[in-house]
Amino acid sequence: MENPVKKYFGSTKNFVWEVVKVVVISLAIIIPIRYFLIQPFYVKGASMEPNFYDYEYLIIDEISYRFDEPNRGQVIVLRDPRNKRQYFIKRIIGLPGETVEVKDGKVTVYNDEFPEGEVLDETSYLGDLKTGGEAKVSLAGNEYFILGDNRSASLDSRIFGPIVEDEIIGRVWVRAYPFDRISGFENINYEL
Repeated sequence: MENPVKKYFGSTKNFVWEVVKVVVISLAIIIPIRYFLIQPFYVKGASMEPNFYDYEYLIIDEISYRFDEPNRGQVIVLRDPRNKRQYFIKRIIGLPGETVEVKDGKVTVYNDEFPEGEVLDETSYLGDLKTGGEAKVSLAGNEYFILGDNRSASLDSRIFGPIVEDEIIGRVWVRAYPFDRISGFENINYEL
């Protein structure tokens, strides 16, 4: 009986060479995608419930912020401002140059268009959940105010202050697991 490797590749040396080429080409494609375009992320904790639950598997878009600014309402993954080895998932609420006030269960944004402030309508993703605590923060030119959707169980800008854009890893692009909750994510339009 003829050796199948020799039948298709002519020799073991040719077979090994073909395997090496496949591995090198695969790595040349996969490594840049993984480290520069998209990144997997597991949700840990309850800070984004009811929209993201513990151990959900997300795909993060790392490249869009290289060409565009982060927008209000986007769900992002960022480095913990106090421990760079940890990551958080949060929602962008305040943009550079704005003032954000959390008071009486509401979030109000003050900017050039709304100098008297505009209360964010968050019912589309929070339902009747209220925002606890009190804070009023004016954001510098590269700072963002972020909140977890589960406002009563979230460590966010109300505690550690605003974040800078360099701390943002990317925006949530796709929920890949669990399979019955697979979905992409669109920006929320607050009309601000």
